[in-house]
Amino acid sequence: MQKQAIFQSRLLPYALVAPQLAIVLLFFYWPALQAVIQSFLLQDAFGLSTSFVWFENYLDLFREPAYFEAILRTFFFSFAIAVSSLSFALLLAVMADKPLRGSMLYRTLLIWPYAVAPPVVGVLWIFMLHPSLGIIARYLRAIGIDWNPLLDGDQAATLIILAAAWKQISYNFLFFLAGLQSIPRSVLEAAAIDGARPMRRFWTVTFPLLSPTIFFLLVVNIVYAFFDTFGIIDTMTRGGPGKSTETLVYKVYSDGLLGGNLGSSAAQSVILMVMVIVLTGIQFRFVERKVTY
Repeated sequence: MQKQAIFQSRLLPYALVAPQLAIVLLFFYWPALQAVIQSFLLQDAFGLSTSFVWFENYLDLFREPAYFEAILRTFFFSFAIAVSSLSFALLLAVMADKPLRGSMLYRTLLIWPYAVAPPVVGVLWIFMLHPSLGIIARYLRAIGIDWNPLLDGDQAATLIILAAAWKQISYNFLFFLAGLQSIPRSVLEAAAIDGARPMRRFWTVTFPLLSPTIFFLLVVNIVYAFFDTFGIIDTMTRGGPGKSTETLVYKVYSDGLLGGNLGSSAAQSVILMVMVIVLTGIQFRFVERKVTY
């Protein structure tokens, strides 16, 4: 028998969810609506007059080659960050799930980096890999690698991917570890009795049972790479050198706040929101088919 919550008043359930609904309406739907409205407007250089221009802001974006470069760059960053953070997190979770002495300490230490804010992550990594001050950068130069992400766009992109993936590994590790611990040991023991080696047990038993967790984390990591890497990019490279690390979310900030083109910035934010929604829908439509529940 399932227990059902019984409220004495019909208004009580609505009163309980009202604060959450108010926060969502105030900090998500209202700004999103304002961005949609602003995307159809054009302001003068001093912000004194506003004119309605229909889809002109969107058409200007699609005529701009730099915008398509930012789209391709964002998809590349998202793919690299998601794959690297998920792979390393799964490896660490498999190792931490083994019965080792002090495993609780290892798990706690692996979770800690998730509490670090993205701008702080950027500062930490720039201190380690700054071409003049970074400790790791000195060793790279000592072995003959000309490391200078301030001038080399590929090295700057690599630095952003490393920092963003490191930030997300702890979050992925936590869910992977919970998923591994929920797998019945009897299933793994039965596979071992059948003669399956550890690697084969992982790919034929453990990995398929982790597919719901992997699918959930894939969606979360894509959204993270599209939006939450802004603080890392702004702290480390500010979109440079030569806009080689300028993603869509940073271009929204750069064109709107720094460039003063609020109409174009609003149009970019709307397109970015639509892209993430469509990409998430595609994942649920096609990727979820391979998920074993």
